[in-house]
Amino acid sequence: MFEKILIANRGEIALRIQRACRELGIKTVAVHSEADAEAKYVRLADESVCIGPASSTDSYLNIPAIISAAEVTDAQAIHPGYGFLSENADFAERVEQSGFVFIGPKSETIRLMGDKVSAKIAMIKAGIPVVPGSEGALPDDPKEIIGIARDIGYPVIVKASGGGGGRGMRVVHTEAALVNAVNMTKQEAQVAFGNPTVYLEKFLEYPRHIEVQVLADQFKHAVYLGDRDCSLQRRHQKVIEEAPAPHVRPRERAKIGEKCAEASRKIGYRGAGTFEFLYENGKFYFIEMNTRVQVEHPVTEMITGVDIVKTQILVAFGEKLPFRQKDIKFNGHAVECRINAEHPFKFTPSPGVIRTLHIPGGPGIRVDTHAYQNYFVPPYYDSLIGKLIAHGDTREQALSRLKVALSEMVIEGIETNIPLHRDLVSDANFVEGGVSIHYLEKKLSSG
Repeated sequence: MFEKILIANRGEIALRIQRACRELGIKTVAVHSEADAEAKYVRLADESVCIGPASSTDSYLNIPAIISAAEVTDAQAIHPGYGFLSENADFAERVEQSGFVFIGPKSETIRLMGDKVSAKIAMIKAGIPVVPGSEGALPDDPKEIIGIARDIGYPVIVKASGGGGGRGMRVVHTEAALVNAVNMTKQEAQVAFGNPTVYLEKFLEYPRHIEVQVLADQFKHAVYLGDRDCSLQRRHQKVIEEAPAPHVRPRERAKIGEKCAEASRKIGYRGAGTFEFLYENGKFYFIEMNTRVQVEHPVTEMITGVDIVKTQILVAFGEKLPFRQKDIKFNGHAVECRINAEHPFKFTPSPGVIRTLHIPGGPGIRVDTHAYQNYFVPPYYDSLIGKLIAHGDTREQALSRLKVALSEMVIEGIETNIPLHRDLVSDANFVEGGVSIHYLEKKLSSG
């Protein structure tokens, strides 16, 4: 097994990776910015290296600094976590070229799945259902674009091939607005992503966001760990996630899971990955694949008993998956709330010192957080400070436990979105299950 792993991330995921390493007897190197020098995961690491000032551009996105830190500490592998450089194919390639193991897929796989057009083509070849749309990039001829949109049927959505996180998208309801929308999205894509390529898809009116977790090794063994419903979103950012997705028939769930596992084998995938789908009227439509561990991975761990992060490390080292599909058992239901340092309804960031912190407990409760009493939440990064997860034998029990845990959780000194979560877990439509990706924003706008 690896003797030492460098963790190229911060926050709760850095601590989560560190704990998995300690279980495996692996030493850890924490890289950090000047702003994160006093973080819990930095203090708990076997070694730490400051890689730059507070700005993520100069620290957590600074590839030469991260590679240098791995070199001076004699680390053998680098775990990217999520966000930052986790899906950057150039970073993965540099890691490999520098003689280290990248704990994730090969750089060419990240490149393939990171481009929306090439990913869609690969999934069609692998038998994964996709949203009806253009076959690859849109042509330059306006007449051809109009013809493609007519075949798809309005409304359509123009998407940047290199986009993500809700950026580089434009919904078009009429033919008259189409060409101008395509041209504007191309210009924005060139500025934002350095790639003007765009494509068209059918715009689904009230879909849910359902994703399938897979794990694969280099020997073309792959399993699926069920699905998650991540439909409660604001500005394309997930707020609450749960597993399994409610109101999906077992046969549908098994069928799409098997397709995702088979697709992983066909593209030579290695590590943890997530196939993201829009789900409407009983049908799954592939939208993208995340080639990394997800923020919401704990809900899957809670219902399967599989440690996703440890498995990532094992397969990166070259071991076979320690289980087959028949070994995966699904137990109960789990729900996760993302706890953010922000105003619960205005969503303005709320950095500062946490004066009081009370973490809830009880049966089925898990809290993943790097925060502690008197911890200073810096203003430079994502507002996520923790995740509250509840597991139960049924969805009803999981939600009941989550309500109790939210009522017990206390964070003072900064504002958090805990009041929003208390409201959402009692919302009648969410409790019923199956709300669309537009539900939360409509709820918030109606006041």
